[in-house]
Amino acid sequence: MQPVISVNGLDKTYASGFQALRNINLEIQRGEIFALLGPNGAGKTTLISIICGLVNPTGGTVVADGHDIIRDYRAARAKIGLVPQELTTDAFESVWATVSFSRGLFGKSPNPAHIEKVLRSLSLWDKRNNKLITLSGGMKRRVLIAKALAHEPQILFLDEPTAGVDVSLRKDMWGLVRKLRETGVTIILTTHYIEEAEEMADRVGVINHGEIILVENKAELMHKLGKKQLILQLRQPLDALPDTLSSYQLTLAPGGKEITFTYDARQEHNDIAALFQALERSNVPFCDLHTTQSSLEDIFVNLLRDPS
Repeated sequence: MQPVISVNGLDKTYASGFQALRNINLEIQRGEIFALLGPNGAGKTTLISIICGLVNPTGGTVVADGHDIIRDYRAARAKIGLVPQELTTDAFESVWATVSFSRGLFGKSPNPAHIEKVLRSLSLWDKRNNKLITLSGGMKRRVLIAKALAHEPQILFLDEPTAGVDVSLRKDMWGLVRKLRETGVTIILTTHYIEEAEEMADRVGVINHGEIILVENKAELMHKLGKKQLILQLRQPLDALPDTLSSYQLTLAPGGKEITFTYDARQEHNDIAALFQALERSNVPFCDLHTTQSSLEDIFVNLLRDPS
């Protein structure tokens, strides 16, 4: 399948000499939700800004839905909707006027029915005549999404879209994201709420120091890099682990009533049965057990700590 966005050899060095991006190569598939993760200053916003035509690259190419973003700027930009981090709106315009104006910026003819559909989907219809200055921060964030959708883009960038949004509005927004994906819109998001990426994304890319260090299907990433833990509740507390258990990756919790066994989820044979036998031989009975697995946040933190 032809990717909807293709980035090849992308570099960006600012006039100050700071190199924000280094040889970025990335393909994003049509209709997927792609989460771009990275710490502050990693290059996420610079990469998005270049793809959206807001910042010029130093080198490399970007093609959006078949259009080169430099040679065919207008056609490429018309395919893209962007929801920026900053709440940049004309405070004294009405919701209806600002969203309709955004549609006109892309040369689209007026379509009140589409604007109404977008506003209703974002629970903004009752606010359509309100001036933006009167809206809450969460509502202003919704207006930014409405503006990005006004010209019916096929690619939607969400740069920290739920920053400053309460839990209720956040859930509504992610419901809208799912509906957009169902209509074929490709979603690229950055977020500091890694649990959102874990819930929503099909694939995950990690960027650090201006370089893409990993792109992986989310489920495969969590399977390959996730660690599992088996937590055993002991019948009697231990002062220390017996030497007979030293060959296992065990941790004794403070108080001595809980043992944690960490193992690699990728391995078919992870010594759990052998551990149980060793516990019995060492006269360490347990009364309960449960397992946990690494979250995407755990994996992300570990990748940044050791990208190799």
